[in-house]
Amino acid sequence: MYLSQERSDRTGGHLWTEKVVETSAGIVRRLVAEDGKPLSPDRVERERTRLAAIANDPETFARRSQSRKDDEDHARQMEFLVGRAFNFSDTRQEDGYLRIDFAPNPDFKTWSFEERVMHGIAGTLLIDPRTMRLHHMEGRLTQDISIGFGILAKFRAGSNFEATRDQPGIAEWKTTEYDTNFSGRILFFKSLMWNAHAVHSGFVRVPNDISVAQAVAMMER
Repeated sequence: MYLSQERSDRTGGHLWTEKVVETSAGIVRRLVAEDGKPLSPDRVERERTRLAAIANDPETFARRSQSRKDDEDHARQMEFLVGRAFNFSDTRQEDGYLRIDFAPNPDFKTWSFEERVMHGIAGTLLIDPRTMRLHHMEGRLTQDISIGFGILAKFRAGSNFEATRDQPGIAEWKTTEYDTNFSGRILFFKSLMWNAHAVHSGFVRVPNDISVAQAVAMMER
C-alpha cells in the first residue's frame, strides 16, 4: 500500500492524490485529493460508491484489470531483449551507483512494433552495485519511428521517459517515481500523447493474499 501523486492524461492534467493497494486481482485506487485540495463531499461519496461496487464484484474488477497485468507480463518479456537490442558503454561510478550508457545495437533486427520503438531509444542506467538492481533509467527516442510509412503509427524523436526504483522500507524494489513524455500518432492519424508524472511514497507491506474487499476496507481507515 502506498500514496500516489500523479498528473497525467489519466487524471485529465490534474494532480491526483490517491491511496493505492496492490492485490493479486489488480490495483485498487481511492482518490483523496485533487490539485492539493480535499475532495468535495459529493466526490467522496462517489468514490465510496465506486469502491463498494468493486468490493462486491471482485471478479469483474479482476477481468478489467487483466489488460494491465498482461502489459506487465509483456514488459517482462521485452526485458529479455535488452541485452541484444542495445550496446552498453562508459561504465563509471556516480554517487554510489554505477552509471552505464546505452544506445541501439545496429546489428539487432526488430520483428515487432514494440521492438522498433524500444530499439530507437538511447540513454543511461544507474545500477545499485550492492544488489545489482536497476535504480534509475532514462531514455529518449533518437529519431522518428514510423510504421507503414507513418500511416499506421509514428513516434516523434525527442519523446522520453525516466523511472526510479528503490527499496522504500520494504524488501521489494518498487517504482517510486516516473515521468513519460511520448507523442506521435497511431492507427490512421489518431493523435497520441502519453504524458505522466507520478511519485509514490509511504509504502507499507500488506499480506500477499489480501482480497479486493480487504483492500477497500483498508483505504477507509
